[in-house]
Amino acid sequence: MVKILKDIRVVELGTYITGPAAGMHLADLGADVIKVERPGVGDPFRAFKGGLYSPHYQTYNRNKRSIALDTKKPEDLAVLHDLVATADVFIQNFRPGVAEKLGAGEDELRKIRPDLIYCAISGFGTSGPSRDRPAYDTVAQAASGYLRLLTPPANPRVIGPAIADAVTGQYAAMGILAALTERTRTGKGRRLDISMLEAMCHFNLDSFTHYYSVGEVMGPLSRPVVSQSYTFECGDGKWIALHMSSPTKFWEGLLTATGQEQLNDDPRFSERLERIKHQDDLIAHFTPVFLTRPRDEWCDLLIEHEVPHSPAYDSDEALEDPQAQHLRIKVETPSSELGTFTTVRAPYSFDGAPELDVLPPPVLDEHGTEIRAEIARRKAG
Repeated sequence: MVKILKDIRVVELGTYITGPAAGMHLADLGADVIKVERPGVGDPFRAFKGGLYSPHYQTYNRNKRSIALDTKKPEDLAVLHDLVATADVFIQNFRPGVAEKLGAGEDELRKIRPDLIYCAISGFGTSGPSRDRPAYDTVAQAASGYLRLLTPPANPRVIGPAIADAVTGQYAAMGILAALTERTRTGKGRRLDISMLEAMCHFNLDSFTHYYSVGEVMGPLSRPVVSQSYTFECGDGKWIALHMSSPTKFWEGLLTATGQEQLNDDPRFSERLERIKHQDDLIAHFTPVFLTRPRDEWCDLLIEHEVPHSPAYDSDEALEDPQAQHLRIKVETPSSELGTFTTVRAPYSFDGAPELDVLPPPVLDEHGTEIRAEIARRKAG
């Protein structure tokens, strides 16, 4: 696949997820993303499980180059500024005011590169009563009203991945691309501010629309009840997921596939709005039904009757599915740290060609000498 952003250089002074995720999305599209890290320790995410190459760090830092700089040292700050002089985009995800202390505030960098796209990611924004509060994924999920949609009604606890971090990084990348598009017409740089709170509120748009339109405060079961979504354990202990939505043919297909046609004579289930009201009863009815066959047999029957479904895979199964294999979603590349680095490719296919080439996440300062040499050649030329 052609690397769409191959002529774009990004300097990323980011840690943990939001900033690195934004940089990763641009790197996946071909941008030259240079990750600036602290000497000796690097991005704190490197050591999340010991060492300097944790799976947490690997997730958001493929396709990048790494240089270690201590911007408190004048000579290293000068290298950072030399890098910015060649950059199109700068990304940082510190609390407001921290980048300025590191010599990487917008005003200082714009003197070096006037048309720079400067992206500042924060937890709660650059002003207001919560500006200086520490923000992490769970905090942003909770503040945006999203966490309540994922929390089990009984025995509440935080579940699921770092959605707010990842979503914020993706929104940041989208904003950067918009600013780059504008710059091609105007030659003007932009400052992009995006907070985890704002990103997650937008991501939670459906919940707010329901509240402001019809006064409904959505909960964790609101959507799956209306969409008629289910998960069931099968006879082999594996799980399957169904999404019946609204077409009657899906309900009729399910009844035929499972041999439960008699439910059409039950007033609790014969019509969609009644099935919504009685979803708990429906789950109670089908739970023992699905326990009578292994998952693969149920999948064959549901495919035959065109019922929207999927095996509810764990991560050790999903990429081995025949369709995932056909799409070549899993990609591998040699790695000095792992032997083989295995990851999920970017989801884009331009002109029918997916990007199958990937670079492993860099070790700390892996490209420091290389990048310094590039700077020296630029200055000499």
